[in-house]
Amino acid sequence: MKMPDSRRAALSMAMLGALLAVLFVFSFVLGRYDMSPLEVIRILLSRLIPMQETWSRSMEAVIMNVRLPRIALACMVGACLSLAGAAYQSVFQNPMAAPDILGASSGACFGAALAILLGLARGGVTVFAFAASMLTIALVYLVSARTKGARSVSILLSGVMISSLFSAGASYIKLVADPSDQLPEITYWMMGSLSGARLGDVTFALIPMALGALPLLLLRWRINLLTLSEEEATALGANTGRLRLIVVLSATLLTAGSVSVSGMIGWVGLVIPHLSRRLVGNNCRHLLPASMLMGAVFLLLVDNVSRNLLATEIPIGILTALIGAPFFIYLMTRKESLL
Repeated sequence: MKMPDSRRAALSMAMLGALLAVLFVFSFVLGRYDMSPLEVIRILLSRLIPMQETWSRSMEAVIMNVRLPRIALACMVGACLSLAGAAYQSVFQNPMAAPDILGASSGACFGAALAILLGLARGGVTVFAFAASMLTIALVYLVSARTKGARSVSILLSGVMISSLFSAGASYIKLVADPSDQLPEITYWMMGSLSGARLGDVTFALIPMALGALPLLLLRWRINLLTLSEEEATALGANTGRLRLIVVLSATLLTAGSVSVSGMIGWVGLVIPHLSRRLVGNNCRHLLPASMLMGAVFLLLVDNVSRNLLATEIPIGILTALIGAPFFIYLMTRKESLL
């Protein structure tokens, strides 16, 4: 007897949630400073309920100041990039839609490169990356508002053009940057990494991520209407123009918040929604939360490999590309449609 789709989706999300919880705790154990899962759980719980200290101060410092920010950011960035990708693919009905489709990532790269060129600290780089990312989206909407034709197509084309401009700007900054100091830092940032993550980064990213994720999760039932024709959606009472604007802006806010603290991490928002779609189906009611859970699991797993595989940390963007590109080729060569 075939299980109902809603029950199968709920079971799949429960399994993903359990896997994420186990992987979250296990990630604290990995590293050059050995500790047991029980010690990790006790240290984390000690911040919520009083308990006798059976651990050293140095162990607590490693958990709370080094590993917790990085693990939290891996979960947040993976979840948000995947959610943004699923939202873009649903709105534009394009299987190749990804979080950087409107140029938010290119803008963030330009902002980060400019901040590094000006000699700003890590916090300044994060703020510049976020501000430039949002500026990019504002320019995309200004340009698309003045173009003729279908609104969604105008937004996509404007995103491609503005993204190219900011990419050129970032390339010029790399050209004039100090090759012994600034250029390596810019290049490393563009490869994507969660190295050196701090609790301040988590706090900074949490606000735009929450503001972007909440509308998408609340409206995920109505996002399904955007897959219909304009006439059908309007007949069902949907204001497609306003709904599309909310979804695109929310997904862009997720992207900007993620890229500003992690650098360029590609393929997560492109591949994970397709995997989630095969697990829970096309209904955005299930697809969006499933994409968040799977994205968090995926990026946390990749980050664990990134920081433990070799003596020197591998930029996480390299690993996501090495995993994502071949897997997406596999998805493309299957008989089923991607959407």
